[in-house]
Amino acid sequence: MATANKNLSQYEKGTIPNGADFRIGIVVSEWNDDITSPLMNGAIEALRENGVKKKNIIVKNVPGTFELPLGCQFLLEADQDLDGVIAIGCVIQGETKHFDFVCQGATQGIMAVNMEYNTPVSFCVLTDNTKQQSIDRSGGKHGNKGIECAVSLLKMIGLQEELS
Repeated sequence: MATANKNLSQYEKGTIPNGADFRIGIVVSEWNDDITSPLMNGAIEALRENGVKKKNIIVKNVPGTFELPLGCQFLLEADQDLDGVIAIGCVIQGETKHFDFVCQGATQGIMAVNMEYNTPVSFCVLTDNTKQQSIDRSGGKHGNKGIECAVSLLKMIGLQEELS
């Protein structure tokens, strides 16, 4: 298991670009909001700790994880000053193949938005077998994946700026 003995909330602050001049979008799934809300709060906390101004964090909601790619696209088109976006969702395995289709669509869609807009879009989508696994990764025993994804986004924005 990738998160065994790992706290997703731990990172080396000295390796993170200062986000004082960054504008960040966050697109959050309303489905499983008891999981996605803590993920969003963790992401916002990490962005703020690394210099991103509150006024430069734009949060928009979409109904579910499948809608994240289009929500990210809408946000990037509406606000062309965004430096990056965090896509936050949670899909928990059920009894049908719906899980597979939603996960595959969200994953491929978010990757396509990254490539089409040449803008970092961080994948903060939990795809767990159980609700407890999602709880453990949204502020529980494994920390908060929202923090990890915010840090990843800041690093990718920094890389893009360095290479531009």
